[in-house]
Amino acid sequence: MGIRSFLSKPLAAYVVRDQKKWSSQPAETQEKVFRELIEKGSETAFGSDHGFGSVRHYGDFKERVPIRDYEGLRPYVDRMVGGEESVLWPGKPRYLSKTSGTTSGVKYIPITKESIPNHINSARNALLSYVHETGNGHFLEGKLIFLSGSPELTEKNGIPVGRLSGIVNHHVPGYLRTNQLPSYETNCMEDWEEKLEKIIDETLDKDMSLISGIPPWVQMYFDRIRERTGGKKIKEVFPNFGLFVYGGVNFEPYRAKLYESIGGMVDSIETYPASEGFIAYQDTQTEPGLLLLLNHGIFYEFIPAEEFFDDNPRRLRIDEVELGKNYVIILNTNAGLWSYNIGDTIKFVSKDPYRLVVTGRIKHFISAFGEHVIGEEVEKAMQYAMEQHPGVEVVEFTVAPQVTPAEGLPLHEWYVEFAKEPENREAFEKTLNSRLQELNSYYDDLISGNILRSLRVISLQKGAFIGYMRSQGKLGGQNKVPRLSNDRKIADNLQSYRLETN
Repeated sequence: MGIRSFLSKPLAAYVVRDQKKWSSQPAETQEKVFRELIEKGSETAFGSDHGFGSVRHYGDFKERVPIRDYEGLRPYVDRMVGGEESVLWPGKPRYLSKTSGTTSGVKYIPITKESIPNHINSARNALLSYVHETGNGHFLEGKLIFLSGSPELTEKNGIPVGRLSGIVNHHVPGYLRTNQLPSYETNCMEDWEEKLEKIIDETLDKDMSLISGIPPWVQMYFDRIRERTGGKKIKEVFPNFGLFVYGGVNFEPYRAKLYESIGGMVDSIETYPASEGFIAYQDTQTEPGLLLLLNHGIFYEFIPAEEFFDDNPRRLRIDEVELGKNYVIILNTNAGLWSYNIGDTIKFVSKDPYRLVVTGRIKHFISAFGEHVIGEEVEKAMQYAMEQHPGVEVVEFTVAPQVTPAEGLPLHEWYVEFAKEPENREAFEKTLNSRLQELNSYYDDLISGNILRSLRVISLQKGAFIGYMRSQGKLGGQNKVPRLSNDRKIADNLQSYRLETN
């Protein structure tokens, strides 16, 4: 046993003990976080404008602070970015995390002295929870790769600015930095494809034990390695690779192809990080869902997804949620985000402790005909169809409505890049459609009532989604393709990649 593995065991035991303590007292833990946030927020311009000084309980807070997205909070953010102090949180942010939004253009999310431990320690604790449960710390002795954005930072009015993954890269603990790949210089490269080739140059002959990144970009890394090595499986290239850490997208549609590329199963840890805060991570290999981080400087609110667009939707605390229901997750953070909608929907699968799964985006749905199909449903339908048609492998897919087809009734079109096509396309489509009808009663009614016809699968050329993301300037890093949309912007951009067999 190496020194890193040996020393990780007592730290892992401490982290898990603390984790069990706060997770067993969810309401009390969240109330404590709420009080601390209000106290600090009272020292800010936002707190002054919203009467934080006289907030006595959560009911007062709800009356005074509306739900906002980035655009709603932007007047305060702009003041903060302009260099004004104590706008959303006392003092100035330690960093500004730069992200690109679909409606807001470039967004600047504050990261403060108080919030940076949430981003750093949560990733660490996810690994330590795994070490404690499995007793396996051997991955700490090999090389670790984090496929991330550039760590290079610029400056805006005295505040360092960069991508979240790049900012976090500056805080990798010293005892891991000597094992970390790729090199700083390679990580700073902006062109994803050029960067990927350089990453392979630096890792191909190394003892890789942990690989971390968003699944589609990790798959791209694996594909290029296999091309370089004459088709070798990843476990042949990296025999000690035993832990895959991922987040950002649902893993299930990628699972079969990733494990086929690897050449067998490896343990995995799912995480739920965002620029706005590290929300949850997988704390066990034996139970579904991700542990909601209730003691990490974030006070959560939950809005039932079906009420979100109502004039006065319910806003619930952690002790008021139900299992199996879709909620829009709302954050109040020690970075100064107040009743902030990050756009994600989640569903709780456990209350003891509170564990969740991410089900999609509140703005990513198809309801061109009132069906309100969501990301979770199309992903479950695809997963089921792949299980029923063994051998089918999917690289990536997205779904769009076709309201005015050249002939016949309207329908949903599924744009799919297959690694291995179904032998019977018609049967595969039928399985997909039937499963989606089972998952969504509105879709079922529209099919049964001859308002919609059954979905159609459109096969795309190899590399279609990489080409699309490249054309949008979003290749690599933390970017991902939306699973579905209520318009045809993505679908129209994919037309040039259609196979002639469609």
